[in-house]
Amino acid sequence: MAARMSDPLAPQSVGVDKLLLKLRVRDDVSALEEEVLRSIIEPPVAIASRSVVVKEGIPLERSALLVQGMLGRCKDMRDGQRQITEVHVPGDFADLHSFTLKRLDQDVVALNDCWISWVPHAALRAVTDTQPHLGRLLWLSTNLDAAIHRAWTVSLGRRDAPARLAHLLCELQVRLSVVGMADEDGYALPLTQVDLAECLGLTAVHVNRVLRQLREQGLATFRSGRVTIEDFKGLRRLAEFSTDYLFLDKRPR
Repeated sequence: MAARMSDPLAPQSVGVDKLLLKLRVRDDVSALEEEVLRSIIEPPVAIASRSVVVKEGIPLERSALLVQGMLGRCKDMRDGQRQITEVHVPGDFADLHSFTLKRLDQDVVALNDCWISWVPHAALRAVTDTQPHLGRLLWLSTNLDAAIHRAWTVSLGRRDAPARLAHLLCELQVRLSVVGMADEDGYALPLTQVDLAECLGLTAVHVNRVLRQLREQGLATFRSGRVTIEDFKGLRRLAEFSTDYLFLDKRPR
């Protein structure tokens, strides 16, 4: 059950602050635009780990901004297998595209205990009508999601297991760095090996072997909910990782 945020270490402004960090890496956000953003985002609520935040096919009138924790976009198969098609980090809208689609074609699931803030679609409509530049920045967020989906598709279709995992670890390091949650040495990753397997289209046993391989090669270690990167250049080389698809260049939108 959702509850209002009371944790003093996670104030209500955290989600907006991290969203602004993401946007300001790519363009300027004026004081007025920041004020408008803060005015439309509702107080955070707690979501228990493994809860379905947004259910596939349900009509939607609001979108979820992740404040704390990690969310996954998931598609469940009839045989019980699950494919995670994107992992969301704090500052991400998990379903901003539902503003125009009005429903999702997959679930959004809390991968650990999370805090989210809801944004009514009526408020987003007012933003697009009265703040066109801010509306374009929010549109940019949905375009970034599409770019991430394309990168994951390439990994699933063309990279072998070690490169696939290395690419995911590199991507999360960059995305978490943007919102102040990672550095060159690593980052917290509150996921299980099963979660990683569902991101990568592998079995948990295979993921365990690949993690051991990356550790033995002196590239990265995943232990106790933390990724430690020993050789980021080597990890990037293995993954053929480039930040181009994350569009980190700052320019007018």
